[in-house]
Amino acid sequence: MKKHITEADLTQLVSVTNPQYSPDGKRLAYVQTEVNKELDAYDAQIMVYDFEKQKSVQWTFEKGRNQHPRWSPDGSNLVFTSNRDETEQVYLLNINGGEATKLTNIPHGVSQPIWSPDGTQLLCSVRLTKDESATDKQKQKLKDDQPVEIDTISYKVDGQGLKRGAYTQLVLINRETGEVRQLTNHERDHHSYTFSPCGKKIAFCANMMKLSGARVSDVYIMTLATGEIKRVTTQSGAFSSLSYSPDGQQLAFLGHQQEFKNATIQKAWLYNVNDNNLQCLTEMFDVHLSDVVISDSLIGGELPHPIWTKDSKGFYTVGTDNGSTGIYYISTEGLVYPIRIEKEHLNGFCLHPDETGFVAAIALPVWPSELYHISFDGIIKRLTNANQAFVEGHMISEPEEIQFETKDGLTIHGWLIKPTQYEKEKTYPLILQIHGGPHVMYGHTYFHEFQVLTAQGHAVIYVNPRGSHGYGQDFVNRVRGDYGGADYEDIMGAVNYVLQQYDFIDQSRIGVTGGSYGGFMTNWIVSHSNKFKAAVTQRSISNWISFYGVSDIGYFFTKWQVGADLFDDFEYLWDRSPLKYVDQVETPLLILHGERDDRCPIEQGEQLFTALKKRGKEVKLIRFPNASHNLSRNGHPKQRTKRLQYMTDWFKTYL
Repeated sequence: MKKHITEADLTQLVSVTNPQYSPDGKRLAYVQTEVNKELDAYDAQIMVYDFEKQKSVQWTFEKGRNQHPRWSPDGSNLVFTSNRDETEQVYLLNINGGEATKLTNIPHGVSQPIWSPDGTQLLCSVRLTKDESATDKQKQKLKDDQPVEIDTISYKVDGQGLKRGAYTQLVLINRETGEVRQLTNHERDHHSYTFSPCGKKIAFCANMMKLSGARVSDVYIMTLATGEIKRVTTQSGAFSSLSYSPDGQQLAFLGHQQEFKNATIQKAWLYNVNDNNLQCLTEMFDVHLSDVVISDSLIGGELPHPIWTKDSKGFYTVGTDNGSTGIYYISTEGLVYPIRIEKEHLNGFCLHPDETGFVAAIALPVWPSELYHISFDGIIKRLTNANQAFVEGHMISEPEEIQFETKDGLTIHGWLIKPTQYEKEKTYPLILQIHGGPHVMYGHTYFHEFQVLTAQGHAVIYVNPRGSHGYGQDFVNRVRGDYGGADYEDIMGAVNYVLQQYDFIDQSRIGVTGGSYGGFMTNWIVSHSNKFKAAVTQRSISNWISFYGVSDIGYFFTKWQVGADLFDDFEYLWDRSPLKYVDQVETPLLILHGERDDRCPIEQGEQLFTALKKRGKEVKLIRFPNASHNLSRNGHPKQRTKRLQYMTDWFKTYL
């Protein structure tokens, strides 16, 4: 008999991600991540699917995170990273078996190795301060009471904490000797790196602007023999995901020129190595080329760089559209067409070496992530069954798509999930879910939190209001400068639409919750409407004025998104702050906040709690020690479970 889904069931979910074909196409390496209940952590293991035997075999067994598998060019070895010895290091496995060999012993830890074309070297990244070197035998130890010197505006990152002057540098590791060669030493982060097919050059992304706080990411090419660096983009955009064509003549990457700041749709670009020509291939294509679907069932996903065809005439990449993610082909002449775009969350893929098909990691609304082989003639086969036991053992409610028109002519798209044991003639409470970002997207994917709520007898509605990705450039840009305006109307309009269309909803029992931007909107809603009988605000924003100086992104986000700088229009920021309107709040409010949230720092929740409590309002604050902004997605399993329990208990009490 199938069971109801509970908060604790999130520990049963398995993440299947990062598929990588072997060069001969006979094997497929991937990462399988599960909860380690004993350690209150996650174990990620390297799995290998054998196409001849049609089954998967586990290749790593050490506890911790074994991830980022990459086959050697000749297919004889597989490298991966592992934190089994405290710091993350590179390990090598021979396909004929045996124990993994530790290739690096860098005290700072090593990330994301990629092979040189000849298989003799590995290009990796290491976090170092200006006083450290990748060849150091010991890492500088910092005491908790040691002062931290700060001289840059970007001095902390959510989930990482204080940077302490450390930046991501690139290093080469000799496959045979383990010798380390540090390639970069600028006080800047270097990322999205790749080898040229000849192996004589690498390309990478970095922000080399001297202006403190400049938000750019340029593409650079380095000649390995001399260390000479050449910039190929314009110091005005944000680029990443680099990939050389097989003939070495072209470099493809994704990004934009920040025409709409961080609300700009990501496009495909092409740099011609020979004539030094840079062009945007998808200028007229109104689809965001990345995966921005928000979910709480995936751990450790990794988006592939553009994947070229052998003839160097085009490449494949992921795109986000209308609640779905899929694969698009883009030719070097700028022709774009979808290879696969279904009602699903395709969160990673790899192309078969003979280019007859691909393997994709796909999550469905009623089935968490698995690997699927999809041939170009349309035949699809599921390769893994990591979540089969969970799916077959639980009652999972299938979302129903909804859409309605706004007063100004936009179409708002979303979903309604009925209670798991829905019965006609009965009425049920409704819970509105609001996503963060705001430039992400709810989609056709499994969302555990929603299933927990429906299992407890609630209906759940979630929509993509203006500001969400997936519906074109104009749509995603419309929220900027109007937080709490038309976006508020979109969200409230969704609730009104559902109340009109579905008579099983008890209009006297409606709740609302959301995190980050969704937390801001939850705060805004309860301070501007008494429609809701219970609310849970998570990792929220209540005061744009203080947010400016305490968030890791506040110094630019406030201007780019809310539409005003602290010193240009103080009153406007205060007018858009929910804290200003606390006297109007009548809805019982639960505040959930991580104490190490550097994106929306906990002082945002504290201010709101204090103001409401002082006025005698019904409010409670729950603090999660050491939790960052991503608590609900990749925080400690026990805290994630407890967070869900606090939420469901609040709705049980007040709905």
